[in-house]
Amino acid sequence: MNTPGNHTPADLAALDHPALWSRREWLQRAGCGAGLIGLATLLADEGLLAAPAANPLAPRQPHFPAKAKSIIWLFINGGPSHVDTWDYKPELAKRDGQDLPGFDRFTGFFANAVGGLMKSPFKFSQHGECGKWVSEIFPHLSKHVDKMAFIHSGFTKSNNHSPALFMMNTGFTQMGHPCVGSWVTYGLGSESNDLPAFVVMSDPKGRGLPKGYSLNWGAGFLPSVFQGTWLKPTGDPIDNLKPPAELPPALQRHQLDLLKTLNARHRLRHPEEADLAARIESFELAYRMQSAAPEALDVTREPQHIQRLYGLDNPQCAHFAEQCLIARRMVERGVRCVQIYSGGMENQRSWDGHNDIEGNHRGFAGETDQPIAGLLQDLDQRGLLDSTLVIWGGEFGRLPVAQKAKKPGRDHNPHAFTFWFAGGGVKGGVSYGATDDVGFKAVENRVSVHDLHATILHLLGLDHERLTYRYNGRDFRLTDVEGRVIHEIIA
Repeated sequence: MNTPGNHTPADLAALDHPALWSRREWLQRAGCGAGLIGLATLLADEGLLAAPAANPLAPRQPHFPAKAKSIIWLFINGGPSHVDTWDYKPELAKRDGQDLPGFDRFTGFFANAVGGLMKSPFKFSQHGECGKWVSEIFPHLSKHVDKMAFIHSGFTKSNNHSPALFMMNTGFTQMGHPCVGSWVTYGLGSESNDLPAFVVMSDPKGRGLPKGYSLNWGAGFLPSVFQGTWLKPTGDPIDNLKPPAELPPALQRHQLDLLKTLNARHRLRHPEEADLAARIESFELAYRMQSAAPEALDVTREPQHIQRLYGLDNPQCAHFAEQCLIARRMVERGVRCVQIYSGGMENQRSWDGHNDIEGNHRGFAGETDQPIAGLLQDLDQRGLLDSTLVIWGGEFGRLPVAQKAKKPGRDHNPHAFTFWFAGGGVKGGVSYGATDDVGFKAVENRVSVHDLHATILHLLGLDHERLTYRYNGRDFRLTDVEGRVIHEIIA
């Protein structure tokens, strides 16, 4: 007697034998069969007959010619301080220790620990042909400022990590909405047939996931096939990536064929369940990944000079260097979107410098500076930077006033943050927007999160107003009812 794992093609065909039909199927096929044939003919003539379900991740054409084909988003988790990284404010040094007139002490998270204005503990100097002022904590990235477009006037809607993370990732402060990567893969599909369309890597040093966990890379109400594939930071990056030794490839293929047949029959009886198609495709993708993913994730295949470029030989940054190198190998193989989180949970385990802003930011910059610089250089020398949009930024900025502590830090600031884009059709060596003299609020050419999202989609050839999904009787989009493209930073 055959087991479910070794059905022959004849066995699979027999699954549709009349002896296996339910009473409902008998009535459907016999009682209504002739009428359905006529109805199908009429619907086909009118062009109303639905096409067979296609692979939801098949490549699709953008709305207009795209400048970028893929994204690598370096999510600087915890809220990096713009005034200690990329937004140079000499006025802070002049007014160090003074009160900030009219400051609302509830702007941040710790109202009872508000101090006076605090100068940056880091030295700034000018770099590149554009003369960009950069903090000393980025000795490698400072060499690439002529590739970057800086946005200094960002603002957001929340001073709390979880809603701010959701806002930056999904365009809404509430959980349950699709993230940027899901919208992008929904709109464009994937150019890889054997790897996930959207990959996420989190902090590998035991510091946990960002607040909100996997909801930051979830598909929300979009079909689940568009959610991010999280690579575990320790152990096997993907569960069950290696088939059991006792399962020969031919037997596994037979099992998947049987499963596909049963799922397809179930889907015919329940056409309203859109997730079924995604589930069928996920099994097939998982099977193909068993051969493709181990090769893509194996950075030891890279030449030694490339590994050193990223910093794999540097214990301080080797973990993040490996993730950046994997990101390049992924986009090189057609993966549409890669997101890497620097830092885990809150406080000293991420860029959340409430205490000791100097030690916090110097440490995390040391982990990420060389790997990101190596990524930019490697993409550029391979001709991939023009088609890959690299994004750097977190969920909000930090206040110019001190947060009182043994070693002072900075509290959350939703009124100002800095992002930079590189490659993917953006102008290099430009700065857009500005904060006030001390970096408290964005005041010139203010940029909302929806504006950032609209610009990202535009660079990928997607019109943020046309990329919609109907859910609960409403057409949703990543930018809700807002958003404008920042054309000033586009080449």
